Amino acid sequence: MALAKLGAVVLDCPDPRALAAFYAEVLGGSVTGDDDWTDLELPGGRTLAFQAAPGHVPPRWPAPDASQQFHLDLTVEDLDVAEKGVLALGARPLDTEDRSRSFRVYADPAGHPFCLCAC
Repeated sequence: MALAKLGAVVLDCPDPRALAAFYAEVLGGSVTGDDDWTDLELPGGRTLAFQAAPGHVPPRWPAPDASQQFHLDLTVEDLDVAEKGVLALGARPLDTEDRSRSFRVYADPAGHPFCLCAC
């Protein structure tokens, strides 16, 4: 028997509203909250939350001497179409050169790594 249920994945960032808006454009859903804590209520009932962290230091990719902390895998139908979309929203490529793979790695506007996966 489980002791708990997952409530939300929370990302520290310098601007919760801005990062929630980025992910709302990528994943859909509705944004609620304030400058300190913002929720993105996703289709299907999941929540991605964003917490203000004034001293936020983004993870480095790749960095064998430092943890990436976590990353999101986002499943897409077409990697090229999804890539154009996230780059237009302010993502930046981290590991996208190998076009034969079924995934590509990007950083969101606050520096958190995420993968677009055609899995």
